[in-house]
Amino acid sequence: MSPPAVHSGTTVDAPIPYLQRIRTYYAALGYGAPYEWTHYTSVPFQPLHKPLSECRVALVTTAAPYQPDKGDQRPGAPYNAAAKFYSVYSGDAAKDHDLRISHLAIDRAHTTAEDSGSYFPLPALRAAAAHGRIRSVAPHFHGLPTNRSQRVTIETDCAELVARCQADGADAAILVPNCPVCHQSASLAARALEEYGIATVVMGCAKDIVEHVGVPRFLFSDFPLGNAAGRPRDPASQATTLDLALRVLETAPGPRTTVQSPLKWSDSPAWKLDYCNIERLSSEEIAARRAEFDKAKDVAKAVREATG
Repeated sequence: MSPPAVHSGTTVDAPIPYLQRIRTYYAALGYGAPYEWTHYTSVPFQPLHKPLSECRVALVTTAAPYQPDKGDQRPGAPYNAAAKFYSVYSGDAAKDHDLRISHLAIDRAHTTAEDSGSYFPLPALRAAAAHGRIRSVAPHFHGLPTNRSQRVTIETDCAELVARCQADGADAAILVPNCPVCHQSASLAARALEEYGIATVVMGCAKDIVEHVGVPRFLFSDFPLGNAAGRPRDPASQATTLDLALRVLETAPGPRTTVQSPLKWSDSPAWKLDYCNIERLSSEEIAARRAEFDKAKDVAKAVREATG
């Protein structure tokens, strides 16, 4: 039997090596020293002290409320830095909300974010409460900023998130990141929540980033970024993914528990070769992406300064 084909240091059907891809990608764009991702050797772990059916569960997202004055945020929209947010926000979990992920570096080559159920499982979580799987959904869901500054994430964003989840009386929290940095931010938030007695599970698509940071519980879906809660327009996939996350939440034996969803994105794993893969870009494309990224940084800086 022939050995599996190898591309960019990984077999085609292995999880995407985001840390390696992103390091190589931004070096090729000319951004100097690589970004230093957070890494911990020890991981906090808060066991559930009562059955999940008696727990109040909070939802944490990196999606942003739709802002009509912030440019194109439609499904399939290009990256839109103007739609970013830089502080924790909360919303009424009993209501439906129009949240978008155009401000994040999702896998735009293979997904369009046309179905918020694939990245914001609030309706599915309410259904779980209605069926007695959990006692209730916490009164509010919380939006966590995607912040490259680890100090700000830990000292400001995570502290605020913990305070809000405690105020809501949450026993546990589900965190759903979208982009690579989202996965780091959500992992840091999970650690902070656990340290304050709130059990967590991260639902994500960037396995190496979450495990590099170190979290108590992780449900890994081998899907394009932006689909951590299941396939779009596939309610069964979304329900299965949430149920798997809840199982991990209640049965994980200790920290660094990772469970991989058995669901597949497609019959072919070829989609994994595209995201931030510098080997697939021409010199002209690399130059164009550098120009686009510089422009997006300027826009994001202006938004951050305007919001304080």
